[in-house]
Amino acid sequence: MAKREVDIVVLSDIHLGTYGCHATELLRYLKSIKPKAVVLNGDIVDVWQFSKRYWPATHMMVVKHLVGLIAKDIPVYYIPGNHDEMLRRFKGFHLGSLKITNKLSLKIDNKRVWIFHGDVFDVVMQNSKWLAKLGAIGYDILIIINRMVNFISEKMGKGKVSFSKKVKNTVKSAVKFINDFEETVCGIAAENKYDYVVCGHIHHPEIKNVITPHGNVIYMNSGDWIENLTALEYSGSKWSIYNYFHDPVAQAIDISKNKREKETAKELMASMMLELKVG
Repeated sequence: MAKREVDIVVLSDIHLGTYGCHATELLRYLKSIKPKAVVLNGDIVDVWQFSKRYWPATHMMVVKHLVGLIAKDIPVYYIPGNHDEMLRRFKGFHLGSLKITNKLSLKIDNKRVWIFHGDVFDVVMQNSKWLAKLGAIGYDILIIINRMVNFISEKMGKGKVSFSKKVKNTVKSAVKFINDFEETVCGIAAENKYDYVVCGHIHHPEIKNVITPHGNVIYMNSGDWIENLTALEYSGSKWSIYNYFHDPVAQAIDISKNKREKETAKELMASMMLELKVG
């Protein structure tokens, strides 16, 4: 299968290590594209909720695929988020084409692009981290219940429903939080003369023009791989939102059970270290 060429891919809020993560779908997407650069914009591995009891082979296969890109000398930028914030202490770390940084500034087609996770602008994160962690656990439980309900609903011939999306769309405070987040981010980006600002964190995929007192800024958010299954792609001098649910090519890629069980997690880790020539 010929892979689709993409100049830049931005992924965020994958939350590997949680029950809500759609690792299989993400792996299919990654196998369907040939990126020239990859930006991992936070919350890739969910350290907050990580458990040794839950680390499926597909989660490790996603990591191995990303390591494979690094082994091929494809630039991979890792920007830690709040759920993998422990990696922020490794700011400036390089391993082959991998670079860990807390924010990224790029110039693309003479436009300045500012990329960061976005949790720094979350008031709850800054003032009540324990509350944010509690909310993350509640969100994960809601996703698990949602999957069970959707399984039954599909068996009955009915469509899927997203509980969290309904909450976000109906609770005024949630809608206000998203709007305030976008306006705050864009205001600071405009003050610093950026044309584009790219975030993750709020699990809300978006590309839109925001007017600020200091000028217009294009705000972009890559969404997540819990509910929306989205990414940002830059190709042909244009940014766009990728949606897995609208991609029959990626959906058709076979990630069979037999393929998953060929290597244990330990064997996968060993093969990754070999690819990177570590150890």
